[in-house]
Amino acid sequence: MTKLPIGLQLYSVRDAMEKDFAGTIKAVAEMGYDQVEFAGLFGHSAEEVKAICAEAGVTPISAHVAPTVVLPDIEGVVKTYADIGCKYMVIPWMNGESLPGGPKYEQFLKDIKTIAAELKKYGMKLGYHNHDFEFLKVDGKYKLDILYADTTPDELQTQIDTCWANVGGENPAEYVKKYTGRAPLVHIKDFVGQKSNNMYGLIGGGKTEDNGAEPAEPFELRPVGYGVQDVAAIIAAAEAAGAEAIIVEQDQPSLGKTPMECAKMSIDYIKSL
Repeated sequence: MTKLPIGLQLYSVRDAMEKDFAGTIKAVAEMGYDQVEFAGLFGHSAEEVKAICAEAGVTPISAHVAPTVVLPDIEGVVKTYADIGCKYMVIPWMNGESLPGGPKYEQFLKDIKTIAAELKKYGMKLGYHNHDFEFLKVDGKYKLDILYADTTPDELQTQIDTCWANVGGENPAEYVKKYTGRAPLVHIKDFVGQKSNNMYGLIGGGKTEDNGAEPAEPFELRPVGYGVQDVAAIIAAAEAAGAEAIIVEQDQPSLGKTPMECAKMSIDYIKSL
């Protein structure tokens, strides 16, 4: 088993979080997760969230927060997550207009600098979480690589989603190692199938570039260890790259299981390695 702390991106169990915030975090801790990464606080104050995590025995390591949420109240939003105890704030995704080659890319770079500077006041760092569409190329280079080349590690850390790196055409373990020293949090996600239309429809109905016929085996997210990923190799790569933690994420449940059951299957598999 890995020596790295294992976190859960709470977006994976968002319905349970909305219904019972404290109870869900407690249940996640009881599954064996060491850390949690937030995707919304569901109306709870920083003080409440910090106390809930402390009582459950999990570390609040990070949070996915969109620039559109941060920038209108940057001081307040950053302070909230700092008060909770998060070390990282992560941009969950950006659309094509804001990525390299898009008309809003230069503004996105400015926004990164602005958010990173505010986080630095609290000893926090900013990260970016990819999907597969950042592996489209501009002038022969991946959009994701251009983004990291155009920012410094102080401004932007990687949060490589290893499922989407694979779907984007990369060996996920090798891609994690490519960003050694800049990969503090690595997303562990499993899947089966091939690129399918609307496979990430949860982020505004985004589609793949290929909108033709569906493949013989449509894309489906799976609990970690129940898909095609070489999980052991990815975890070893995260360790070699100097990661602080690995974070399980499963956007949608599968195999007839609930999101909470999938989260349990994932950590049980990781701990069995």
